[in-house]
Amino acid sequence: MSNSQVAQADVSIVGELNADLILYGIPRDLPEEREILASGFTMTLGSSSAILAHNLSAMGTRVSFTSRIGPDALGEMCCRRLHEVGIDLSGVVRSTTGSSTGVTLILPLTDTRRILTYPGAMFEMGIEDVDIDRLASARHFHMSSIFLHRKLTPDIPEIFREMKRRGLSTSLDTNDDPENKWAGVLEEVLTITDLLFCNEEELIKIAGKDDVEAAMAQVAAKVPLLIVKRGSRGACAWRNGKRIDVDGIRVNAVDPVGAGDSFDAGFLHQWVRQAPLESCLAYGNLAGALSVTRSGGTEAFRDAAYREQFLAAHWRDKALIP
Repeated sequence: MSNSQVAQADVSIVGELNADLILYGIPRDLPEEREILASGFTMTLGSSSAILAHNLSAMGTRVSFTSRIGPDALGEMCCRRLHEVGIDLSGVVRSTTGSSTGVTLILPLTDTRRILTYPGAMFEMGIEDVDIDRLASARHFHMSSIFLHRKLTPDIPEIFREMKRRGLSTSLDTNDDPENKWAGVLEEVLTITDLLFCNEEELIKIAGKDDVEAAMAQVAAKVPLLIVKRGSRGACAWRNGKRIDVDGIRVNAVDPVGAGDSFDAGFLHQWVRQAPLESCLAYGNLAGALSVTRSGGTEAFRDAAYREQFLAAHWRDKALIP
């Protein structure tokens, strides 16, 4: 696939690409052999990597995307959504054999949610699908969902090392580990990435500790910059033994799907512009807040007029608006 809209990217992303199917109003306990009715439904662009890429590009950062999809309508829909915001899709491989495009079924509950994912083609993406020179032509490299890249796993550390050798800054958002092991390639990548994004639950699992503060101190010692997403409570950063906290933005939350990925997008949008760390955190909080005001992880960003009005109304540091 190709897209001539982007000559050179600010951020190159390797990650998964699938659709989200979101069913609202489902009871917490699901009885067997019963037809359960949902109160609402959304089919939209899903996956941590793609939501981040979409929203980052929608805000005006040039993005290139590397992934693998199947020969089906879901893959086409996902690529169409990314193309709409000007993302370079020349790194997206459409397989003619093998699995179909992945899909995630999300069941939002009152306080939490159930997430069921069919990995599909994302499990089959290997190093032969990755153009290293293309990745390195950007200023920053990011990877999401490290545990969902089964075939690519052995080559992930070398990808990060090569990006560093070529002068890029790098970041990782682990997302969840479906096997709940939180080990393997992650330990090696933590020693060679510049920036780690995680939420408090992921942080505790990475550190193997029950206390958030202890987990934060332990993981912060392994990476140059640790960013911890705390939902409506904002976010904090650890760098060189110092902690910075930035409060969140109060909004009428409709759907938390993709909020963390949108935070990453907002943070990186300012990061590649060499903004102060406090501004990166604040813009991450802003993008996350925008995301939750509409259903799905990208719908609030697809409405350009609404997106720009929201960002302008809530962004205090006007000098940093691109």
